[in-house]
Amino acid sequence: MIHTMRWFGPNDPVSLMDIRQAGCSGIVSALHQIPVGAVWTIADIEERKQLIEEKNTLYSPLNWLVVESLPVHEDIKKGLSSRDLFIENYKTSLRNLSACGIKTVCYNFMPVLDWSRTELDYKMPEGSRTLRFVWVDFAIFDLFILNRPNAEADYEPETRIAAEMKYKSMSSHQLSVLTNTVLLGLPGSEEAFDLSIFQSLLDQYAAINDSQLRKNLYYFISQVAPLAQELGVKLCIHPDDPPRSLLGLPRVVSTASDFEQLMQACDVRANGITFCTGSLGVSEDNHLVEMIERFGDRIHFVHLRTTKREEGTRNFHEAPHLNGDVDMYEVVKALVKEEKRRKEAGYTDLELPMRPDHGFQMLDDLNKKTYPGYSAIGRLKALAELRGLEMGITRSL
Repeated sequence: MIHTMRWFGPNDPVSLMDIRQAGCSGIVSALHQIPVGAVWTIADIEERKQLIEEKNTLYSPLNWLVVESLPVHEDIKKGLSSRDLFIENYKTSLRNLSACGIKTVCYNFMPVLDWSRTELDYKMPEGSRTLRFVWVDFAIFDLFILNRPNAEADYEPETRIAAEMKYKSMSSHQLSVLTNTVLLGLPGSEEAFDLSIFQSLLDQYAAINDSQLRKNLYYFISQVAPLAQELGVKLCIHPDDPPRSLLGLPRVVSTASDFEQLMQACDVRANGITFCTGSLGVSEDNHLVEMIERFGDRIHFVHLRTTKREEGTRNFHEAPHLNGDVDMYEVVKALVKEEKRRKEAGYTDLELPMRPDHGFQMLDDLNKKTYPGYSAIGRLKALAELRGLEMGITRSL
């Protein structure tokens, strides 16, 4: 695989040199400064590309290999009449990325929230910190902070009771931290959105059920994937994180069946998958090796991470990359076999770009401000483990 890391741009506390020294040759980045739905111009793309790929004779080169993410406007997800304008903007951005030589584009179709966690600094037994999702805490946000209409129907009686008891014991500071943590999943910002606008965003999905959201996704992909195929651009959808309905919002990219329906909606290879083992691995019903074997030809980008489901609950936390619920040995073996299959079939894109996702905050990084899950040392450790695992598997085949 091609080893990469995500870089958030010039303001990222993790530098390009840090990523280079970690052993990466590829960069995953995006133009977060551009409003969602606006066109990514060639000038803006080239500015970032030149920053990443600055030519020098002293250091090993870095290449901007993957865009993560080119976000999909909410009007497209909601199927509004304005969606065609935003789809045309999306197509223009794809043309511009292709013209600049960037051929892999990750996106997601999660309504309102891109991801959901309730804790950003969960302490592990060895003292490192990581991300965690606690069902009761999410219920506290939904039921007693947001006060979402009819939210009670989404929680079991015991969860509602536990949430109310804990809510009454929490300080205003604790409630504020929980609120900001949940709202960090809103796309297009580095800071949490204001709670006052959040319910209005949810209200706009009141009439959009699972079936309608799927139709909106399939309409979008049928419009953009044929163009991507012509351009040689590979689109790769990121699965829902976590793979379950939250806040009454439908989730339509969580299972093998979801992938199958999406692939059939526009049967071109450019309509592909970001295979995130962490997001998919939260559900014990997802059999990751089988999914790789089934959809290998459509996997264009890989996120390797794992979570640990907390027994008897709906909670989970990010786990050490080789010691969670994901059988990382079997997953990496299946991916190496897919690359081997591509080589034998004469593919030009036989190597999969992979990034170690959601590294722990540890060592010196415990005292630094970093993006949650994206500290330097934790990802360095994860990449080192994954590179060793990959090498051992490759040499054994």
